[in-house]
Amino acid sequence: MAAEMEELGFEHMGLDGRLLRAVAELGWAVPTAIQARAIPLAMEGRDLLARARTGSGKTGAYGLPLLHKLLGIKEASPVVPQAVRALVLVPSAELARQVGHTLRRLAAFCARQLRVAELCGHSDLADQRPVLMEQPDVVVGTPGRVLAHVAGQSLAWLLRPWLELLVLDEADLLLSFGFGDDIRALLCHMPKIYQALLVSATLNPELEALQELVLHNPVQVVPPEPRLPGRAQLQQFQLRCGTEEDKFLLLAALLKLRLLRGRALLFVGSLARAFRVKLFLEQFGIAACALNPQLPARSRCHVIAQFNRGLYDFIVATDEEGPAHVPVCVPRRGGRKGQSPQRGGRKGQSPQCPQDPEFGVSRGIDFQNVAAVINFDVPNSVETYIHRVGRTARGDSPGTALTLALPDELEGLRRIEDTLAAENGQSMLQPYEFRMEEIETLRYRCRDAMRAVTKQAVREARLRELRQELLNCEKLKVYFEDNPRDLQALRHDRPLHPASVQPHLRHVPDYLGT
Repeated sequence: MAAEMEELGFEHMGLDGRLLRAVAELGWAVPTAIQARAIPLAMEGRDLLARARTGSGKTGAYGLPLLHKLLGIKEASPVVPQAVRALVLVPSAELARQVGHTLRRLAAFCARQLRVAELCGHSDLADQRPVLMEQPDVVVGTPGRVLAHVAGQSLAWLLRPWLELLVLDEADLLLSFGFGDDIRALLCHMPKIYQALLVSATLNPELEALQELVLHNPVQVVPPEPRLPGRAQLQQFQLRCGTEEDKFLLLAALLKLRLLRGRALLFVGSLARAFRVKLFLEQFGIAACALNPQLPARSRCHVIAQFNRGLYDFIVATDEEGPAHVPVCVPRRGGRKGQSPQRGGRKGQSPQCPQDPEFGVSRGIDFQNVAAVINFDVPNSVETYIHRVGRTARGDSPGTALTLALPDELEGLRRIEDTLAAENGQSMLQPYEFRMEEIETLRYRCRDAMRAVTKQAVREARLRELRQELLNCEKLKVYFEDNPRDLQALRHDRPLHPASVQPHLRHVPDYLGT
């Protein structure tokens, strides 16, 4: 039945005509595997436990039946009150924005009947309360932000009487990001009966406790497809490097000599390493940006938007989780005049700079037209590899993934190779044919660039970015008005010089590129 639906198209699923028009506008010709199986079951009112990889069309798989159900409720009676009837929980602020955008596009021809709102961490709770007072039909947000509104009494009274449908998107990531307790707390404010859809890239034992809390007699939907596209769409390569210097040399050659074409995401193992790679590339005149999880969601979304518009061809990212220590004073909200800007803090205390718990990059962020993913460092698990590589070859677009491995990373690489081979029935990571001797003439330039990017340069690059964020922060304007000396100190602190760019490295003679 699902295979027939996949062949026949959305028009045979019984969806509202306005949703079908939106689907046609989006260019969705036929349902994906997860859509073909999940949509009919969800429209029957069943609870679902679905496995869906990144880029498989999972937002449409739960979004279409969700919107169809809400339209049916509204049209069943002319006196149905306006209320929040669907809650979509996601692990990151960026994914909340992406899901909200997709749902609005699906509801484009019934926008007067259905309203969608996102609760993202980049806005104050007070700024979001007026949106909730209008009682949008669908609320999308992270569990932490939704729970904050429930605790503030701006959402609790909207959920219990009217909620019809709960979606947990990227459920495994919700747990790994530490949102399990927030989800359990939210369930106490929900009605006894509602339909629940749980969507996850992986179905692992950690999800079982969450399933028991959220789902009632669920149908498991596991499309017969590998977690990554096949070779015809996604080419996966691995290249073994003898030394750290070889890694940086290869990266410089691949990007500077345009051996790897198109825009790319570069994944590394830590934030400090992300800045090191960024500064290294700048030595060669290669514009790249590091996606910093210590910055607010608004700033990160701005970086992603610039990448999507083509201002940058390369983003260096990390899936590092947990707070990263950076010795810089970052004021927090809540300080009165003469106090440290930390909430409840005393003057002279050292404010902290935590990583944003709503941040997620290996998946959950809508990077567009990514031609390649480069694993500069081997990911620490198969799941992380899949989530990273899932940023390319999305939909019907082709993509390339290249993993660089040092000798001490080969064991982790072998685990990834073995798992992918077992899932696909063949080896998926092919050797990347590359002759190091052909780029030996570039090595001395690589050494110059690596010497310029010292630990101090990396530290100062991070400090400079955080300082600029503080100066531009709208939330701190009131604090700086009350404490002008702090603003002056921030503006006139000693100059930071992350790494002096050496002009001769920008120009690569013709004989080096041949």
